Amino acid sequence: MLNVVVLVSGGGTNLQAIIDAVDSGEITNTKIAGVISNNKNAYALERAEKHGIPNQCISPKDYESREIFNQEFMKAVDVMQPDLIVLAGFLVVIPAEMIAKYRNRMINIHPSLIPAFCGTGFYGLKVHEKALERGVKVVGATVHFVDEGTDTGPIILQKAVEVEQGDTPEVLQRRVMEQAEWRILPRAIDLIANGKVKVEGHRVTIES
Repeated sequence: MLNVVVLVSGGGTNLQAIIDAVDSGEITNTKIAGVISNNKNAYALERAEKHGIPNQCISPKDYESREIFNQEFMKAVDVMQPDLIVLAGFLVVIPAEMIAKYRNRMINIHPSLIPAFCGTGFYGLKVHEKALERGVKVVGATVHFVDEGTDTGPIILQKAVEVEQGDTPEVLQRRVMEQAEWRILPRAIDLIANGKVKVEGHRVTIES
């Protein structure tokens, strides 16, 4: 049974997609061990509460220094004994020590086809604003392992979504969520839970 801890900063739509996929059996061999947010007002915490999932807020604002926050944050994660950590819209820099400890056991969902529209400053609506500004015809989402860079870890899954005439950043964001993010994030978790994902260097192989 794969013990999963989900880290989230906002509404938790990707968290909900994971919860629903576990409940429906789309994600197998998996238990959501806990949810941590840096934002005490994050609706994601309510979503977790409604489903009886342990949840808590650990915010850098509540600590004297980032170093102390990092220590307490790592302690809270370690207590849940995760086999996999899922970043589902988590807007806090992950400590390097934690990345090293959970190498190839921490994944992130990003709302673009990496390496397009990713890296520092590309998050949330900003990704879709830039995609529309550039006039691309296809966007999408990527699930990747987390490394020391920003959106630079080995890619597990990607799914393309077409841009439509008259799209606004908000409309495009929603379509990317519905058609890509909420599909490939649960799929990636299920593949990992069933031992079908192998990492060699910067490449990921998925067993059929």
